[in-house]
Amino acid sequence: MNPRNFFVELKRRKVYKVAIAYAVVGWLLIQVATQVFPFFEIPNRGLRLIVLLIAFGFPIALIISWALELTPEGLKRAKFADDFPDKPYRSRAWIYVIIAAVALSVGLFFVGRYRGLRQTGNFGSPMKSIAVLPFENLSRDPDNAYFAEGIQEEIFTRLAKIADLRVISRTSTQQYESKPRNLSQIARQLGVANILEGSVQKVADQVRVNVQLVNAQINSHLWAETYDRKLTDIFGVESEIAKGIAESLQAKLSGREERVITAKPTDNVEAYDAYLRGVAYSLKTVITSANSLSAQKYLREAVKLDPKFAAAWALLSYVDARGYLTQALQPTLALREEARQAAETALTLQPDLGEAILAKGFYHYFCLKNYDTAVRYFEQARQFLPNSSRIPESLAYVTRRQGQWDRSESYFNEAERLDPRNVYLLTQSALSYIHVRRFPEALRKLDQILDITPDDVDTLMLKAGVAQAKGDLPRASALLAPLHPGADQTSALETQVYQAILERSPAQIIPRLNEILAKPDPALGYFNGELRFWLGWAQEVAGDHVAAQASWRQARSELEPFLKQQPENFFLMGDLALTNVGLGETAAALALAERAIAANPIEKDAVYGTIPIEILARVAAQMGDPDRAIAALQKLLSIPGGGILAGPLTPALLRLDPMFDPLRNDPRFQKLCEEEQP
Repeated sequence: MNPRNFFVELKRRKVYKVAIAYAVVGWLLIQVATQVFPFFEIPNRGLRLIVLLIAFGFPIALIISWALELTPEGLKRAKFADDFPDKPYRSRAWIYVIIAAVALSVGLFFVGRYRGLRQTGNFGSPMKSIAVLPFENLSRDPDNAYFAEGIQEEIFTRLAKIADLRVISRTSTQQYESKPRNLSQIARQLGVANILEGSVQKVADQVRVNVQLVNAQINSHLWAETYDRKLTDIFGVESEIAKGIAESLQAKLSGREERVITAKPTDNVEAYDAYLRGVAYSLKTVITSANSLSAQKYLREAVKLDPKFAAAWALLSYVDARGYLTQALQPTLALREEARQAAETALTLQPDLGEAILAKGFYHYFCLKNYDTAVRYFEQARQFLPNSSRIPESLAYVTRRQGQWDRSESYFNEAERLDPRNVYLLTQSALSYIHVRRFPEALRKLDQILDITPDDVDTLMLKAGVAQAKGDLPRASALLAPLHPGADQTSALETQVYQAILERSPAQIIPRLNEILAKPDPALGYFNGELRFWLGWAQEVAGDHVAAQASWRQARSELEPFLKQQPENFFLMGDLALTNVGLGETAAALALAERAIAANPIEKDAVYGTIPIEILARVAAQMGDPDRAIAALQKLLSIPGGGILAGPLTPALLRLDPMFDPLRNDPRFQKLCEEEQP
């Protein structure tokens, strides 16, 4: 047959139309099956069977369309089709059918995509998603609550290492009660199909663990078990529970994953008990000095009891490095060295331990600001910790420090899909919007946090900071007035002091600061001296120059010893620079500001590298060097970054802040005050 005639014959026999219609309808059927099968808990093999049948039927449909043709008298063999006269009218019904099928298919496709993003975060099948709720402590001794928390965390850790599951982070689940009634609502909030509940009872060396797995979408119990074991056998329970859940959800386990979830972390029961106590403190919602010190204490005890306990070494390194960065622990060289040694010990003991690889990344990020190396360790850890929200969260922080703001935002979004109700994560995401002066998005994120933790002091403080940055002092005052932060809530307290300074009416805040500083808390370290600087600034704005000088002298005497212990702490250098310029020690102030810039250059830290530049601008303004001050301010207003409180300087803050009063008559400064934010 002539090839040209062959294609003409294909067209005449409508083979093309049948192929297109079959493909569209087949895709429609697959989309319907994809959406409906999970609801009826039909296994994935059912969907695979549908796909295979559709694929198998395609060539059959083409053969039939070649051999037969639809005529006014019904189906006839194609060779008889030419006997019928041509009709002037050709039905176009098949076109409308295809258009309708395409529209429905596309609609179902995007519904599936939307549900996938909302319910599964694009991480595997929704029916294999699970959240582990807090385990109930049934022990008579309330001091055993740590044990229930630790068992829950260890089960979560094992589940999270199974790549075929999607496991919601513990930081999003710990806010819920044990055995709540509204499981379906919780499942919707977390975007999962299944929820694991449990209870733990510990009496002497006997442990009872009850667990039940529930499909919260249809309120169906999938699996339940009770384990009565001696404390020495608790490791086996954690592994059995993880395997039981994986089997119930039909999750595939690789050989490596099966070895990991059944591995015994230590043979020393006392070391494991100390480790679980350390775990409980490390998981506290608020990173305070007290929680960090307690976690550090118990983890040090665990590795002392069992020097080969790799998981304990890894967690100790993380607690140290996190405390070094957040200054929840005093950021000394000794602390940094312990973080390094602990991470390296964990890796030496167990090179394929995801937590050890992650700890090494945290050391490079938190302690050394070696971002490229940190990213390599984080990416390496992904293969061992497929459900870890901490990895994309950490990548969000690192890329933010590198000034890659858009990339950081995408990592935040990825982390939030695995950890949707983690208040700390959401707060950091909001701070990123503040740093880039995208205030509407920041406020929406902060409101999202308040839906989870209503009346949270730090969140309301950040909203007030946004109002200050926009020059809306009445709104900021309304947010701050009901708050009564203590000395340990330093940021909120300093935001209140700054509000009084911006309003130029600090008379009411001064007695509050004096009351707090009358009995300084040694655990706060140099923050006591920092608060005393703020007291001096408030007194200066109030017109009490003598009292301000006395406060600043005392602040300097309190801050200087800490700088000897923490020679790289640029926050501390900034406090001392502003304190010295208040005392008229301009040369010392300028030297400290420049030292802070060298310690944390903006090229190395896009988030906090702006703070020393702001300190320089303030020092230069106060010492009568407008050229240096305005050059620094011009740079600050053109880039994202942090400020001496939470957010960056804005034209509105320049108009309000009394520290910039010496620049008011300079036309260059006036222009900066009028310029729009980038």
